[in-house]
Amino acid sequence: MMRSPLRATLAAACAFLCLAVALPAGAGIVVAREFKSAALERNWSYAVYLPDGYESSNLRYPVLYLLHGNGGNLYSWVNDGHIQQTADALIAHGDIAHCVIVMPDAGTTWFVDRKEKMETAFIGELIPDVEKNWKVLDSRPGRLVAGLSMGGYGALRFSLKYPELFAAAALLSPAIYNPEPPENSSARRVGVFGSPDYDATVWKANNYPALWDAYLAKKQPVPMYINSGDDDDFYIEAEATQFYSLLRKNKQPAELRIVNGAHVWAVWESTIGDAMKYVFRFAARPSAGVRAP
Repeated sequence: MMRSPLRATLAAACAFLCLAVALPAGAGIVVAREFKSAALERNWSYAVYLPDGYESSNLRYPVLYLLHGNGGNLYSWVNDGHIQQTADALIAHGDIAHCVIVMPDAGTTWFVDRKEKMETAFIGELIPDVEKNWKVLDSRPGRLVAGLSMGGYGALRFSLKYPELFAAAALLSPAIYNPEPPENSSARRVGVFGSPDYDATVWKANNYPALWDAYLAKKQPVPMYINSGDDDDFYIEAEATQFYSLLRKNKQPAELRIVNGAHVWAVWESTIGDAMKYVFRFAARPSAGVRAP
């Protein structure tokens, strides 16, 4: 049976409307980039969230370096943490400015120069590569860092060791065990803090207490958002509280959230939005600039 022109037009309009609902306006995209890392002596990849309007804009955006946990990859925050949807919603509601989010692939390195020179690669190569190839702000007010578990450990170390680089940090269930990791922590098994066997002296030499005095001496506070589930598998709620108390005693800007949950994506996915609202309070707004090459 032939359809009338009117019915065909209505059907096409309905299909278009359904497509418009499925693809909401204001959605950002996630792309990936690979470059040759001299420090790692191999190619290195990272994922990038670009906000809606990025391609046609002449603005440079604040950038959030978002770090995954032990054994994760550049797409962990995208696939498991749904960071694209969270960022889109925060931007659409006016809770944060349009921004770029960079998610490097760090495996089980714990972001230190042990198994690989990951710290050197991050500070000396990743940040310059991002600032060369993407339209981002290239000064401290335009850089933020955050991460979960191993990534929280890395975000804290970068903030304490290089406070001149980052305007704020967010530590989600950070694996910042003081004085040592619990027996069930992957920090004891990944061959980073001692190889083949875990070495407590190596852990302590790299953990935040070893960086604390030098950080305070720089007198450049990095505001920090810290959280943990109240049933964390590694008792990180106690570690988070201990570190938050240290910050408070030293009059450092910080906020603490203990939420319902364990050491799982349900905690991180549900709290990364709150963390982003906090850190972006300290970030510069997008500003006009020349396009990156």
